[in-house]
Amino acid sequence: MTGTETMRAVIARGYGGPEVLEVIEVPVPRPGPGQVLIRVRAATVNPVDLVTRSGALAAAGLMAPRAVTGIGWDVAGTIAATGPGVSAFSVGDTVIGLRDLLDRDLGCYADYVVLDATAIAASDLPPVDAATLPLNGLTAHQALDLAALAPGDTVLITGAAGAVGGFAVEFAVRRRLRVVASASTSDESLLRDRGATWFVDRDITDPATEVRRLIPGGVDGAVDTAGLGVRALAAVRTRGSFVTVVGGSAPIPLRGIRVHEQWISADGPALTALIREHPTLRVAGTLPLERAREAHERMSAGGLRGRLVLVP
Repeated sequence: MTGTETMRAVIARGYGGPEVLEVIEVPVPRPGPGQVLIRVRAATVNPVDLVTRSGALAAAGLMAPRAVTGIGWDVAGTIAATGPGVSAFSVGDTVIGLRDLLDRDLGCYADYVVLDATAIAASDLPPVDAATLPLNGLTAHQALDLAALAPGDTVLITGAAGAVGGFAVEFAVRRRLRVVASASTSDESLLRDRGATWFVDRDITDPATEVRRLIPGGVDGAVDTAGLGVRALAAVRTRGSFVTVVGGSAPIPLRGIRVHEQWISADGPALTALIREHPTLRVAGTLPLERAREAHERMSAGGLRGRLVLVP
């Protein structure tokens, strides 16, 4: 590339509803040392994009307030250029990756994005499907790591039919954990097919009582993707483990339970391992980049199974 090319990118100008999203034209960024430039083939729309756009993350102190904010964490595409010191990847390689920096002018909703080479993995999956893996798959993987459970242990996974929860169920089963899945009753068959041993209706008033009826004494650990907090903690045995992926929902560590809040971090090698596990990838639909506002409106409305993906 000559360094004079321009590209389209979606940014949030200020904070608010989908109307603050704009498609702008900017110079194509250049990769620095240890970085790669990716031509974006697919970028997933995630709930974190909506709360970034709304200003909720800035209000919570998770990022500094900005006049312009880049949107988008997940990417699948092709390497267009490499920076100095990159030897593991070459121009033309198909990859997926995760942008885990919030306060930047440009995100993955763009024609091109620059990422650290340590944040990407080679991928032979269809780009639209592949783009749904990095953020949600790594969140589930890292949450299970924090739970530190052993083969044969029991784990409660709340929000088990969601994007993160679905991956958590699959990855837990592959770690030889016995899974109690909590979700809507309409998803019970799906989750049992994915390997869940027990199922609990998410809408019951006291899920912990039902879990303890199934597993007297409580589960060894819980991965709370639904933000139930103390309601899920009560299902965990004394001195068990509890991990929440919803910021600010961690309960007090009662009864000696190890309580963790899981904060995502980019991890190329882990992504490589997850691809080899052939996880179930769910796409709710695709939209062109310029219809990012519509994608946010549809996600806000709820009812999606899987993720919407922007295709530049």
